[in-house]
Amino acid sequence: MNAKRDFLNSGATEARRQVGTGVTREARMTIAAILKSVDHDVVTIAPRASVAEAVALLGERRIGAVPVIEGGRVVGIFSERDVIRVLKDGGAAALEGPVSAAMTAPAVTVSRNDAVIAALSLMTHRRIRHLPVLDGDALVGFVSIGDLVKYRIDRIEADAAAMRDYIQTA
Repeated sequence: MNAKRDFLNSGATEARRQVGTGVTREARMTIAAILKSVDHDVVTIAPRASVAEAVALLGERRIGAVPVIEGGRVVGIFSERDVIRVLKDGGAAALEGPVSAAMTAPAVTVSRNDAVIAALSLMTHRRIRHLPVLDGDALVGFVSIGDLVKYRIDRIEADAAAMRDYIQTA
């Protein structure tokens, strides 16, 4: 297991090192590229909203997490895991409490210029599935681990197709 973790760490470290150098194609795969293909209408919630309201929002939108915004800044994340934890700790009465008491804070975030591989590594090591994307303090997007994996698979398939085409024409 440690060998796997070390491998993942070294890959993320290498991707971070190469982001500014333009050395590898992998390093150029940034969060900005993913934001081009995902919905920019990010659903958010206020910290004073009730946990019940947040649960309803997650259910209605069929989403797993929502950034918690106060004064235009991301102050936390409220996710399915937070629902489970708050119900375990406080029972049904916890649903009436504020999101601020149940959210995970501070939020782990990324920027548009972060490498996809670095974001995947971050998600793996922190055991999280959603990342707010910030430009300074402003929320500009929200990506899930599914978004990142889909983008990586699409890129790998495109590269494989290009290689097959090259071999066939050579």
